[in-house]
Amino acid sequence: QVQLVESGGGLVQTGSSLRLSCTTSGSTFSSGAMAWFRQAPGKEREFVAAIKWNGYTYYADSVKGRFTISRDKTKNTLSLQMNSLEPEDTAAHYCAASRTVIQSALRQSTAYNSWGQGTQVTVSS
Repeated sequence: QVQLVESGGGLVQTGSSLRLSCTTSGSTFSSGAMAWFRQAPGKEREFVAAIKWNGYTYYADSVKGRFTISRDKTKNTLSLQMNSLEPEDTAAHYCAASRTVIQSALRQSTAYNSWGQGTQVTVSS
């Protein structure tokens, strides 16, 4: 029963940067994994990045080299640093968590049972 709250979204121009934050409660960082997904209108939810309890990170090919996922256990915060933003990055971004997750499934939205409300990222051309 993890509570997640995202913040940091906004309207920016192509090439700009944004940093998303997700404040958490519970013991999410003690096990399992946390992730960022995004969803544009009319499209299915898309994996962006994930971080396991041991610190190992995973990225979608479309954001690798531009985005960085990180965590701060002392502050119970998950972050996503987004650089070189493109119009294709425009979407509602969601923080997700799972107490137990297998490595082969951590890129799938169905692997996560806790979700935040979402924060909108809009990138203008």
